[in-house]
Amino acid sequence: MMRESVQAEVLMRFLVSEELSFRIPVGLDYETGDPYAVRMTFHLPGDAPVTWAFGRELLLDGINGPSGDGDVHIAPVGPESLSDVIIRLRVGGDSAMFRAGAAPLVAFLDRTDKLLPMGQELTLGDFELSLEEALGRILAEENAG
Repeated sequence: MMRESVQAEVLMRFLVSEELSFRIPVGLDYETGDPYAVRMTFHLPGDAPVTWAFGRELLLDGINGPSGDGDVHIAPVGPESLSDVIIRLRVGGDSAMFRAGAAPLVAFLDRTDKLLPMGQELTLGDFELSLEEALGRILAEENAG
């Protein structure tokens, strides 16, 4: 089966501190082979790109209200709908914050929904297979490490 995917690139602000922020390109990627996840690849200056995967639903929820616990937290900045969103990623004791316009994220999610409507992920025939593949890969990586 051909892997269907949706890609986009958006500019986000990397919030280093209250006073310092800079714009970075962030790649968005969704594949039907991993139907619940969205990947964001952050192109930080002078660093190798960093990719985070988290739930598509978490991103959708985070545009409308604070969402996510643990390593990924997404929340709208203002009360008005479709304002910017803040994406906070936590690694150990460190966290990184990014500010993104909601509109390009909504446009991206809308394209993923046309490819594979939310709530219909389980109708994918090879979902079990890809889950086994993913688990196999994770275990192989752990054993290799």
